[in-house]
Amino acid sequence: MAKFLIGVVTGVLLVFLTFVLVVFAAFRMRDKAPQIASNSVLVLHLQGEIPEKPPIELPSFFSRSRAVTVTSIWMSLRNAAVDPHIKAIVLEPEGLRIGWAKSEELRADLEQFRKSGKPVYAYLRTPAMHDYYVALGAGRIFIGPSDQVYVKGLRAELTYFKKTFDKLGVSVEIEHAGKYKDFGDMFTRPDMSSETRQVMDRLVDGLYGNVVARIAARIAASRKKSPADVRALIDRGPFTASQALQAGLVDELRFEDEMYGELKSALKSGEPRKVSIDTYARVPADSVGLAGRSRIALVVGQGDIVRGNSDDDGAEGDLTSYGFDRILRHVADDSGVKGVIVRIDSPGGEVDASDEMWREMSLLSKKKPLVISMSDVAASGGYYMAMTGDPIVSYAETETGSIGVVFGKPNLHGFYDKLGITKDAVQRGSHADIDSDYSSLTTEERELLRKGIDESYRDFVTKVATARHRTFEQIEPVAQGRVWLGSDAQARGLVDQLGGLDAAVQLVKQQAHIAATENVTIDVYPASRSLFDVLTKKSQPDALDAQLKQIFGSVPYRAWLRGGYLRLMPYWLQIR
Repeated sequence: MAKFLIGVVTGVLLVFLTFVLVVFAAFRMRDKAPQIASNSVLVLHLQGEIPEKPPIELPSFFSRSRAVTVTSIWMSLRNAAVDPHIKAIVLEPEGLRIGWAKSEELRADLEQFRKSGKPVYAYLRTPAMHDYYVALGAGRIFIGPSDQVYVKGLRAELTYFKKTFDKLGVSVEIEHAGKYKDFGDMFTRPDMSSETRQVMDRLVDGLYGNVVARIAARIAASRKKSPADVRALIDRGPFTASQALQAGLVDELRFEDEMYGELKSALKSGEPRKVSIDTYARVPADSVGLAGRSRIALVVGQGDIVRGNSDDDGAEGDLTSYGFDRILRHVADDSGVKGVIVRIDSPGGEVDASDEMWREMSLLSKKKPLVISMSDVAASGGYYMAMTGDPIVSYAETETGSIGVVFGKPNLHGFYDKLGITKDAVQRGSHADIDSDYSSLTTEERELLRKGIDESYRDFVTKVATARHRTFEQIEPVAQGRVWLGSDAQARGLVDQLGGLDAAVQLVKQQAHIAATENVTIDVYPASRSLFDVLTKKSQPDALDAQLKQIFGSVPYRAWLRGGYLRLMPYWLQIR
């Protein structure tokens, strides 16, 4: 028996020591910056979603690679432009699922890199619109001889659940402030309202015009195509590889190894070595001479805005008020930080949570220069946060505005009846059942909610008017819950300047009295979590969460189901 116990204890100790050694080795491996060989080619294989912040995955702690984000790609390309080891970039976009603002950031970053004199080649594999748009930043575009180019226009499609809910016996009661605040239509209508269609037409027209202009600019020199010619060309898509070549959409039909052969000949420096973007993202800026004495904080706010009572800083999933506010206070108290950029990619969420973050950002703006950089979406509660910045920088393609308030309540009484479920209750208080899923709102309760929603809406518009140095009467007509593209938002006074991360850095340097040509150190928040945090906290969404997000997209369903007012973009929009 004693030998058995000794064996068990020895085994446990060996397992524990092995785990400690592996973790220690993994951290040593991650902390060590990669050694980039001379004559290297930076390979950007971009696929699927590209977040503003990396997802937290345990396996990544045992790898030399790092999950890529929009900000890490941007910083890596800035480094690579001056890194003598990097001779060129090869872009490989494949099945990108990102918005048009992120697509524009990546395209512009590649174009900026090319100003260093180093070439950018793009190799496409059955590219869809986003893949091709990003590739427009390359100097030369290649595709396989038998491939296809899915340049075929844009389409905005909304999903409606009214008929499904009718079959299930589910009804949804919605109250909103703002003519265009049509959140809930997906549950109460089978199709677009006239207001929704008006907004969709404006959004698609604006985005399509930008795409057409970029394509026209690329092929104008050799093909002399006007925007009208490009529109007619796109109407003939999708294209075979040979058709795309003839139309000027691609430069050469080559297999991938043939493209690398051409790149080798162009570089005239021997066989190039490939380095992936997830590896190169670990190269520090000071190793290429770009770090400076002055520090700028880049705080990323991404996801649905919810109240948070944990240390979760929003590095995965929702944007929690507690975690985000904690970061803002840390940055505000750091005397070494000369200015702050808050990068927002959020459709909004809960009123209370967005109010808390608005206050912390307002306090921060009184201590340090604060510039807002909008990503794909900064709407409703996302715009509520953004209005604290001076200035606000947006892409022409950003979806923003949606200044409005909504309340939604599901009624499952009919659904319970179908299942044979009944509920009985005892209550005190006339409105104790106002959030019950077993009863409809009374006329008195609707009036009560209406007053609260209208008050919250007036407060929202008033704060926007104050922040934008305008009157309530000037802002209210462009509020109304309407979603605007960044270009339209700028024309209506909701945004100051069009641009991306480079523009935001220059603006914060200007406000912090840092010379435009001076290098600065950029600290990105949220910082990476420790291994202990990953092991002791949930790092991935529940399976049910993942499924619901697939179905309902940006709808913060948990917040909605438990009641409360929402500053939320009215629909989950994918324009492809």
